[in-house]
Formats: sequence, C-alpha cells, structure tokens
Amino acid sequence: MRLTNSYRELPSEFYARIQTATAPNPVLIAWNRELASHLGLDELPADAAGLARVFSCGEPLAGGETLALAYAGHQFGHFVPQLGDGRAALLGEVVSPVDGRRYDIQLKGSGQTPYSRQGDGKSSLGPVIREYLLSEAMHRLGVPTTRALAAVATGERVVREREEPGGVLTRVASSHLRVGSFQFFAARNQRDALQRLTRYAITRHYPETAGAAQPALAFFSAVVEAQARLVAHWMAIGFVHGVMNTDNCAISGETLDYGPCAFLDEFHIDKVFSSIDRHGRYAYGQQANMAQWNLARLAECLMRVGGQQGEYEAALDRFQARFEDHYFTLMRERLGLTCQQAGDRGLVSAWLQHLQDHRLDYNHSFRQLARRIDQDDPPVFDDFEARWLQRIDDQPGGRQAAAEQMAAVNPVVIPRNHQVERAIQAAFGGDLRPFEELRQRLAEPLSERPGWEPYAKPPLAHERVTMTFYGT
Repeated sequence: MRLTNSYRELPSEFYARIQTATAPNPVLIAWNRELASHLGLDELPADAAGLARVFSCGEPLAGGETLALAYAGHQFGHFVPQLGDGRAALLGEVVSPVDGRRYDIQLKGSGQTPYSRQGDGKSSLGPVIREYLLSEAMHRLGVPTTRALAAVATGERVVREREEPGGVLTRVASSHLRVGSFQFFAARNQRDALQRLTRYAITRHYPETAGAAQPALAFFSAVVEAQARLVAHWMAIGFVHGVMNTDNCAISGETLDYGPCAFLDEFHIDKVFSSIDRHGRYAYGQQANMAQWNLARLAECLMRVGGQQGEYEAALDRFQARFEDHYFTLMRERLGLTCQQAGDRGLVSAWLQHLQDHRLDYNHSFRQLARRIDQDDPPVFDDFEARWLQRIDDQPGGRQAAAEQMAAVNPVVIPRNHQVERAIQAAFGGDLRPFEELRQRLAEPLSERPGWEPYAKPPLAHERVTMTFYGT
C-alpha cells in the first residue's frame, strides 16, 4: 500500500505543507478493519501499538505528503475569507481495490497548521468518539457520509470547557472539497485558481459533466442533486447536523464534520441541539433551506468560471423539488408504503404532526407503528392509525408487504445522544466498554437481539441530552 496525493498537483495556494504533532503516549481506541480492507490498507501494522503510532502522527505513511487544505466559509451567515484545516492533516489518498474510487485519509486533532487561528490544533477524545460512532452509524443506515478508520487517545490533556484527554480521529472521505473551497478563491478574485479547482472537482467527483456544453453549470447541477439527496436522508432518519456552514458542505454530497450534531428523540420540527445555534439557523426543519442557501453561495463562485446567473438560478430552483422527491420516497418506505399514491405526502405530514403534538420519540415510533399492523385493540396513534391502515390495505401486498418494508428500513438502534454521551464520559475515565458495546450495536442497526433492548429505548427524562457542543 502506497499513498498518493493528487492535491500536490494543484498550485501551492490550495494548501500548506505541514508537520503534525507527535502524541506522547498513543493508545488505539478503535480500528475499522472492514473499512481498512475496503481501502486496501493490508500492509499496515497488525498490532494495536503499531496502528496507534501510525494514526497519531508518529509514523508517516509511504507516498503521502501531509497537507492542510485552504478554504473559506460562511459561519452562521457571516463570511470568513480564510478558514482552512486548522486541526486536520491530509495524509494522502488511496484508490480502493474494491470499488476503484479515490479516498482521502485525514487526521483530525493532529496539531497546529497555518490555518489554526491561534488554536492548538488538537482535539479532545470526546469529539473523536462522537464522530467515530455517528459517522459509522450513518454509513450503516445508508446515509452518504465520511467514515472513521481509527480513533486514538494521545496520552495528553487538552483544555476546552475543562481539561480533557486528547484524541485523534482518522477520517476517510471521497474528498474534502467543500463549498468553502470555492469561496476561498472567489473572494480573492482568483479566476484561474477557481477554474482549476472546478476541473479538479469535476474529474474527481462528477466526470460525466466534463463533456457538457457548460461543464461548471453541469457540475453545479450535480452538486445540487447530491445535496438534495443527502439532506433528504438526514431528515428522514431524524438527524440534525447542527452546523451547516458552507465550509461543512461537501461537494461530494457526503455528511461532513460531526460537531454539535444529534439524532432526534421526541419529534419537533424546530429542534436545535447545538449550543452555539442560539437563533435556530440550523434547526432540524431548516436543513433543506440552509442547504439551498449554501448552494447559492457555490453558484456565486461558479458563475465566474462559466454560465449565466439565470442558468444557475434555474438549476438551484430544482433543489426543492428534488429534495422533496427523495425525502417522501424515504418516508414512504419508513411507513411501509410500497408504491406511490395520491395523498401520500399528506399522510407523511399527518404522521409528523401527530408525533409533534404528542411529543413522541421519532425513530421508536416507526417501530411501534409497524407492530400495529396485526393488532386489534384500540389504536395507539389515534385517527392517524386508521388512515394509515386503510392506505396499506389498498396497496399491492397489503399489510404483509408493509410489515416487511418497515422491518427492512426502520432501525432498532440509532446513536442516541445519551448513549453517545455515556460512552464519552466513560472513556474519559478510562472505561471503553460502553463505547465498544455501542459501536457493536450500531453496526447492526436493524437487529433485535436479547440484551440489546436498552439501546433501542428512548431516553428517560433525566437521561435526555438537550444540548451538544463542538468540543474542538
């Protein structure tokens, strides 16, 4: 296995060459063997100590050149012309022997870079554990996402709200290009660099658009589609990203940066978890709007490369319809609707309204509803239940088909906020058992097994996590 790095072929203003910080006493917390095999990383050390050294910056990987990428971004609506990888280091890229795709391998929490803006470039172990658990859970749930290859405790202490153990996450992504990557050069009026970045992004992610009459516009349309699909997945599964800044909006259409994110417990359309989102800009129900807003910022950059404003506006206007198509398809599946009928969108809306009015747990309620298919006792979900049963009785396969569909898509186990927090706090004290148990259960989200029942239940009132923090 030998890394490559296609970013090195870009001009020097696209990145900075960096030297990562060495961890004083690295200990491997988690190693994703399945992902490592997919990436063809078969020549890495087989022992935990060797892997800990490699993925805590202690031993370089052959062929790579450690880089911090430059980008800008709108953060909560305010433009910052230079952000960049302030605590991340791109080790290089591999081409998977399984699917032939190119993947970035990046460390998070590996020390200062020229973009650190006076930060220490380190990470607490908490965000490392959170991203490992949530990104792998999202992958298992079929949501486009970056993934976690390794988690390492560094053996040092970092100071955030308090002193905490340090950690490094190894993240795998189709790339780390984001809307903010384009904004970086647009803000500097570097049209040649913007053109080069666009060509690079097209080649890497959407090569089918290269032969279009207007490649930049075709590329933009492809990104619109990818973002519409992504946010539809978030909404359908009850995920709140929490910080949809343009520097966290990946061109690939993958979920990028698991900061103050969370899964809904009780359903509410305006739910906010992030401690820094004081005005609900990135609330659960705002996510499609904010994705479209981010895409408008990308369009402003790409218009400098080619195409007219009206053409980009027309492509952007397709976002909402594409989002709704993806979202209602996913929601029909979750409700056991095996075909499309008039009135289905109204049925989905009625279901969500019922959940919100009665403050019901979002994911757990789908499993409860599925159990109502064979019940003759009084309804649990009031008038909605009769309406829903009549709808599934009218479809091919009837209730049996609905039951099979719901069992195939509605998870038993999700990374609930209180369970993730419990794993983090235990790890701070040196106990990794809660993390490992949750990790194992999240790998099989549709499984119902004896002894796994606590992981399927909503939190009790005193267990609820109502606010999440960056921890960076």
